Amino acid sequence: IGVGLVGFGLFFLLFGILLYFDSVLLALGNLLFLSGLVFIIGFRRTFTFFFQRPKLKGSSFFFGGLLVVLMRWPILGMLLEAYGFISLFR
Repeated sequence: IGVGLVGFGLFFLLFGILLYFDSVLLALGNLLFLSGLVFIIGFRRTFTFFFQRPKLKGSSFFFGGLLVVLMRWPILGMLLEAYGFISLFR
């Protein structure tokens, strides 16, 4: 179930970008990606991954970008999410 949710999340993110940053598809893709991640590695491990002290800056940018996308500012939100994603996984 988790791999399918992550796959659909990435599909909706890509499709949302191809349709000129459609905020509904981007928000749906983000939510599906995060819920798939929870199904794959578990709630506790997901929570500890995002809220470790060294990764707090990247997590705040990632979740802040998610909130900005949900407020229908998709380009700014995706830029914030991209910076947070890069800073989380480097």
